[in-house]
Amino acid sequence: MLIDGRPEGRAWVVLAMNTLAFTFCFACWTMNGVLITFLISNGIFDWSRTQMAVLLATPVLTGSVMRLPVGLMTDRFGGRIVYFVLMLVAAAFLALNYFANSFAMFVVCALGFGLSGASFAVGIAYSSVWFPKNMQGTALGIFGAGNAGAAVTTLAAPSILKALTQGGASPEGWRMLPVIYAAALTTMAILFWFATTTRVVDGGRDKTLARQLAPLADVRVWRFGFYYFLVFGCFVALAQWLVPYYVTAYGVSLAVAGLYASIFSFPSGVIRAVCGWISDKIGARASLYWTFALCGLFSFLLIFPEMLVRTPGEGIIARVPGVVESVSDQQLRVKTKSGGVDVYNLKTSGGKLDAGELRSRFLPLPEISSEMRWNGTTGSDGTAQPFKPGDKIAGKQLLARGTTTVFFQANIHIFTLFVLLLGLAMGLGKAAVYKHIPAYFPNDVGAVGGIVGVIGGLGGFVCPIIFGILLDWTGIWTTCWIFMFLLSVACLAWMHFVVRAIMKKEAPTLLYRVEHPEGAGALDAS
Repeated sequence: MLIDGRPEGRAWVVLAMNTLAFTFCFACWTMNGVLITFLISNGIFDWSRTQMAVLLATPVLTGSVMRLPVGLMTDRFGGRIVYFVLMLVAAAFLALNYFANSFAMFVVCALGFGLSGASFAVGIAYSSVWFPKNMQGTALGIFGAGNAGAAVTTLAAPSILKALTQGGASPEGWRMLPVIYAAALTTMAILFWFATTTRVVDGGRDKTLARQLAPLADVRVWRFGFYYFLVFGCFVALAQWLVPYYVTAYGVSLAVAGLYASIFSFPSGVIRAVCGWISDKIGARASLYWTFALCGLFSFLLIFPEMLVRTPGEGIIARVPGVVESVSDQQLRVKTKSGGVDVYNLKTSGGKLDAGELRSRFLPLPEISSEMRWNGTTGSDGTAQPFKPGDKIAGKQLLARGTTTVFFQANIHIFTLFVLLLGLAMGLGKAAVYKHIPAYFPNDVGAVGGIVGVIGGLGGFVCPIIFGILLDWTGIWTTCWIFMFLLSVACLAWMHFVVRAIMKKEAPTLLYRVEHPEGAGALDAS
C-alpha cells in the first residue's frame, strides 16, 4: 500500500531484511572461491584446474537454474515463506561440507548450498511488490547491494581459515568454515521470518503456470538475460576467479588475494544502490550504454599480461662497398673505393632490461630498450664469422642487427584499479537491467526476473569453466579478459541495433535528422 504516493514504513523494513538476507546468501554462494583455493594451494586435495573451475561454478549452477522456479513460487506464495525455506535448505548443505572427503562429495554439497544464489529471484519479486514504479530502480538497486556478500567472503574467509587451521598447523580445521556459514545463514533465516510480512503480487495466487510463463515468449526477456549474463554472470565468476588469479599470477598470499578480490566485489555491490537511483534519473537504456562501453574499455586494458618481448629492431646497412679498416665493440670503419672512410656506430638505448629487478619497481608503462650487434660475414663453411680488417663489404650489406626488448609489468596496483572500475561499471549495469523488468513486465516480475536471473547466473557457472579452459589452452591468465571484451562488444552492438530499429519504426524522421544532419534542412523545407 502507498501513503500519499509513497511506500508505507513496512516496505523499508522488508527491503532492509531482503538486502541483509541476500548479503548472507551471496556470501555463502561464493564461499567455494576461497575454500577451494585454500584446499588446493595447501595440498589438502590434488585437483586439476578444470576440477577447481567446476567446484567454483557448481554452486552458481544451482543458484542459476533454480531462480526461475523460485521466482514463480514467490509470485504465487509470497517472498517471506520462500526466502525462509530457501535459507534453511542451503544452510543444511553448507553444514554437510564438514563430512566431505572427495571431489564428488564437494560437488553434491555445492549443488545444495548453491540454492542460496536463487535468493536473488525471491528478493527482487518480494521487494518490487512494496514499491511504486518510479521508485523500483532505487529499491531494487538497494536490494542488489547484497552482492557485497561476495566481498564479505573474500575478506573474512581467508582470516577465518587461518585461525581455524592455526596458521596451517592443523589443516583439517577448514571443515568448520562451512559450519560457521551454515549457523550464520540459519540465524539470518529466523530473524527474517520474524521481521517481515507476507505480501503477494496482485492476482499472483490465481495465475496458472502457463500464464506465469507467458512473458518468456518475448525476445526482450532473453535480451535482458544476455545483458545480465555479462554484468552479473561475469561479476559472480570474477568474484571467485580473482582469488586464484591473484595467488597464481601475482604470487600473493590467499589473505592478500582475498583483499584484492574484495576491492572488485564490495564496491560493485554497494554502488548498485546508487546505480538504481541513477537508472531512475537518466533511464535504464542510457545506463546500459555506459555499462557496456566501460566494460569493453576496462576489459581491453586488462588483456595485456606481464611480458618480456624481444623483437627485431633497427639495423645498419652499408651505404657503399668497401673494405673493413678496423672494428671494435661499438664502431666499424670501412674504407671505400673512393679512398674515403665510412664510420658506422652501434646504437643502444634504454640499457639492459633486468626483469627481476623491474618487477620490484612501480612501472605503469612498458620499459623499452634497444641494442645492436655486428652481423659479421659468412665463412666458407657457412658459419657466421665476426668482422675483421680486410673483409670486403658489399653495398647495402647488413652490417648490424638490432633487437628491441619490451618489458610490461602489468602492475598489480594498476590491474586492481582497472578491476575496481570494471566492477563499478557492472554495478551500474545490474541495476539498469532490473530497472527494465518492472517497467515492461509489472505483473510478472517473479517470472521475468527469474529467467533473467537464470541466464545471468548461468554466466556465473559457465564463465569460470570458460576461463579455466582458456587458461589450460593458452597458459595465459588474461585470456578471461579477452572473452569479457568480446562479450561487452556483443551486448553493446545488440542493444544499439535494437534501439536503432525502434527509432526507425517509431520515429523515422527523428532518426533521419540524427544520422543525416546535412539533409535536415531539405527535409524541413519539404
